[in-house]
Amino acid sequence: MLSLTRPCLFLLLLFCAFTSFAQSDQTWIRINQLGYLPASVKVAVLASKQNLSVKNFTLHDAATGKQVFKGSSPKPQGAYTAFAQTYRLDFSKFQKAGTYYLKANGIQSPPFKIDAKAYDQTADFLLQYMRQQRCGFNPYLKDSCHTTDGFMVFHPEKAKDSTYVDATGGWHDASDYLQYVTTSANATFQLLFAYQQNPGAFEDKHLANGLPGANQIPDILDEAKWGLDWLLKMYPQANLMFNQIADDRDHAGYRLPNEDKVNYGKGPGLGRPVYVVTGQPQGSFQYKNRSTGVSSTAGKFSSAFSLGAQLLAQYYPAYATSLKAKAQQAYDYGLTKPGVAQTAPGKAPYFYEEDNWVDDMQLAAIQLKESTNRADLLQKAAEFGRQEPLTPWLGKDTARHYQWYPFINLGHYYLAKSGDQAIQKEFTDNLRKGLEAVEARGKSNAFYMGVPFIWCSNNLVTGLASQAMLYRKLTGDTRFAQMEAALRDWLFGVNPWGTSMVIGLPEGGVYPKEPHSSLALLHKMPLNGGLVDGPVYGSIYRNLKGIKLDAPDEFAQFQSDLVVYHDDYGDYSTNEPTMDGTASLTYLLSGLQLEGDQKAKPVKKK
Repeated sequence: MLSLTRPCLFLLLLFCAFTSFAQSDQTWIRINQLGYLPASVKVAVLASKQNLSVKNFTLHDAATGKQVFKGSSPKPQGAYTAFAQTYRLDFSKFQKAGTYYLKANGIQSPPFKIDAKAYDQTADFLLQYMRQQRCGFNPYLKDSCHTTDGFMVFHPEKAKDSTYVDATGGWHDASDYLQYVTTSANATFQLLFAYQQNPGAFEDKHLANGLPGANQIPDILDEAKWGLDWLLKMYPQANLMFNQIADDRDHAGYRLPNEDKVNYGKGPGLGRPVYVVTGQPQGSFQYKNRSTGVSSTAGKFSSAFSLGAQLLAQYYPAYATSLKAKAQQAYDYGLTKPGVAQTAPGKAPYFYEEDNWVDDMQLAAIQLKESTNRADLLQKAAEFGRQEPLTPWLGKDTARHYQWYPFINLGHYYLAKSGDQAIQKEFTDNLRKGLEAVEARGKSNAFYMGVPFIWCSNNLVTGLASQAMLYRKLTGDTRFAQMEAALRDWLFGVNPWGTSMVIGLPEGGVYPKEPHSSLALLHKMPLNGGLVDGPVYGSIYRNLKGIKLDAPDEFAQFQSDLVVYHDDYGDYSTNEPTMDGTASLTYLLSGLQLEGDQKAKPVKKK
């Protein structure tokens, strides 16, 4: 028998302690900080700078330390981003509610909950950010901004350029003060869609103007109506449609919206340009977009108006009637000039490079069918949908900024439940094939991440997770349950940086504390509910103009040549919250809330 002298034993213990410390400083277990529903897929990811071997892992009661579950033989998933080795730790079989932590190779995860109420009121939480983004009267500032907007530019009749048009209202697009129909109409539709699908998930705690109170209307519908009111202003006549307010002259430094004094030629703060949709390339300076028609914008107007008419009729019957008429008008206008209406750049070469439009007209047609019962519109929607069976970013490793937008084709979903058996099968297959394309890429890494790390990658994650949930609920097919859960979990901490991507969620968690925003930097206002842009390829980050971190990078050890994310005021590419991404997340979170409420059981795989 080998015996050790006391000095040798001390050195051995010291070595073991140092080795354990070194490993814990090199290895992390990433968990969903918001929590897991009892019946859902539950996976954490162990990620290490070392090529370690994990034979098993255990789940422990956080209060007592008692082991409650043991998982054996997780498969090594290989190197990914900044890590030399990764493992998926699947504890889905354990469903008892409580607070727990995971252990593997001496590494302990942060505590987390398994709870049927883990997602309660999280969709309503997002609406805080939407209200913060309001232009016109802002309930957080208790003041109004941009009340002199605006004056027309690029009107086909040159004499009408510079004519005043009332365009006050809506939402600021991100942390700047530009406003786009492209994103605002989609955001409005997404809010309406979330309520249509999950009406029981939303509360009434705010007035229509965003101030605290109750008006017998769910807050999400109040917010959607705020968007609709502005969209009506942006489409004043049958053949006159606007696409955006302001341009990148807005990027004139940090300032509060009610103190915005940027001069667009009318004097400091005295009105901003309102761009007319012409179907032709536009740009006020050197750079031009590649617009080819009006359909992408017209289709978004129409679908938002149609769904708004359906859902607001019980609260505002006359208003709903006017929305229905405008929906038809916008759809008809979209048919006159097929093509895409991109946003207009200013002094920099950046703009929303949307290249597809048939998805917008598809959604417009099926929503008109829903509100008018015209049978011919079902076939017309299917015709548009057949021109783009899969949204082109699905399965790709890159795309230009907002090139294929919206990131989820909800027209496919409505056609997949249209009542026409042949059309239902065709478009259900389209939903499935899109999911398959991304899953094939995602299976190559432990995070199951197949979404390309382009600008606003979190918006793509949200769209794909929503598509997976919609497909599962539509068909009962759970083949994508692992990917759906991984996308959900990515947004709340199961990612290389271990951070939630939603500001303020969960309370006390790791989430963006220094978002790129004047409200956050100057007003010290927590932008609760805002979904930040998310990680981008290192190649994108290194080539963007004007980025400079304001503080040492707390995530430095998790950055890689492949992908980066910074919680820093100075990084507009990864840490800027966006209004449309936030609105899009309301469906996913409200759906998760109701699944918890119903204590849903896993559906058997077909």
